[in-house]
Amino acid sequence: MNLSDECVCSIALTQVPGIGRVWAKKLVDGMGTAADVFRLRTELPERLSGVSRRVADLLDCPQAFARAEQEVAFMEKNRIRCLTLADEAYPSRLRDCDDAPIVLFYKGAARFNVPHVLNMVGTRHATDYGKELCATFLRDLKALCPDVLVVSGLAYGIDIHAHRESLVNHLPTVGVLAHGLDRIYPSVHRKTAVDMLEQGGLLTEFLTETNPDKHNFIARNRIVAGLADATIVIESAAKGGSLITADIAGSYHRDCFAFPGRTGDLYSTGCNQLIRDNKASLLLSAEDFVQAMGWSSSSKPVATEPVQRNLFFPDLSAEEQHILRILSEQGDQQINALIVATNIPVHRMNALLFELEMKGLIRVLAGGMYRLL
Repeated sequence: MNLSDECVCSIALTQVPGIGRVWAKKLVDGMGTAADVFRLRTELPERLSGVSRRVADLLDCPQAFARAEQEVAFMEKNRIRCLTLADEAYPSRLRDCDDAPIVLFYKGAARFNVPHVLNMVGTRHATDYGKELCATFLRDLKALCPDVLVVSGLAYGIDIHAHRESLVNHLPTVGVLAHGLDRIYPSVHRKTAVDMLEQGGLLTEFLTETNPDKHNFIARNRIVAGLADATIVIESAAKGGSLITADIAGSYHRDCFAFPGRTGDLYSTGCNQLIRDNKASLLLSAEDFVQAMGWSSSSKPVATEPVQRNLFFPDLSAEEQHILRILSEQGDQQINALIVATNIPVHRMNALLFELEMKGLIRVLAGGMYRLL
């Protein structure tokens, strides 16, 4: 067993029977690396609260390493990247989710830790109305915010139209898969998937030989939600995967938007319900979205009024100083942008922003933006 290779150890940890994704992340978060989880497995009960001797025994699993090494061989042959929690290229927004995968497999050219990321989801049975919304929204978004990364699930309907319209508008777009990178499902989307490798990419948590089974799509949806600052639902029936993605986004404290539709239209029912139940903000245009998110056409917005430079407050922590420095240099920011810029976990960031607000150093604007006072 190779206990020095973080990629091998991370993959192996996902293959240990009895260790689910939440426990796998807890172990890696607690020990720092997957390699240390295995290397110090006999010490885990003493080092980590709630870890039993049974868990330590389960980790003695040579077959998990055999499977991991098989996967690494496939990755090397096909130029697939392995993104572990310890990798700087791992999506930072996703890393803060309790059920984030401890390893991802990625092929493509897009970067995940850019200032602006959204996902677009909807029904598999897209109507002409939904297709037009995709085309118009992404065309206008390109003009307003040209550096945005668009995420979806490569599925039939709204998903594939979101990817294709992103390509048309030269926006990077990433498809999150419910299977391994040894196949494309549905196969009719293969050409689009190949095109995305040059202007985006394909991402999955699943190993090769994994079939696109129904439960995998639900797991896929949490990654779609966790990668982005906001979820946009284009069309949806009263039930469906896009509503699951919206619910997950809400649980991650991410923004959610939905385009309304005519009362009685089958594939507007879900969007109208999201808006009615205050689970999503009503969306009419790309301009509405950019304004609500506080995004600008530059990844480093220029402040519209003079701000104090080189801030130094001796009674503040290093983390608080870092947040104030970002607001000073880059202007108004949303919490997700601050998390990306500072690499401070979301729960910690919430506490720090509250403290800074109570100290009268920042204030919250409409749309969830934070401004330096």
